[in-house]
Amino acid sequence: MSNIGCLITDVQMPKMSGVELHEWLMAQNMRIPTIFITAFPEETVRKRAMVGSAVCFLSKPFQGSLLIDCLNRALN
Repeated sequence: MSNIGCLITDVQMPKMSGVELHEWLMAQNMRIPTIFITAFPEETVRKRAMVGSAVCFLSKPFQGSLLIDCLNRALN
């Protein structure tokens, strides 16, 4: 897992949410820079997501340049 530079995940996924995935990775001591994407931007979910190695929380639709900015932050 050390070769992973960045994780991009949707918040809404079957079986495990993107936030739960991020929390699980953090519990395994895998601090991967994470970008969350969602069509349902709830403030409580954003606050829960934006801890640890989280980098961005993007609401759909978003500009491609915003994702690029987030990727630059995650990879630097």
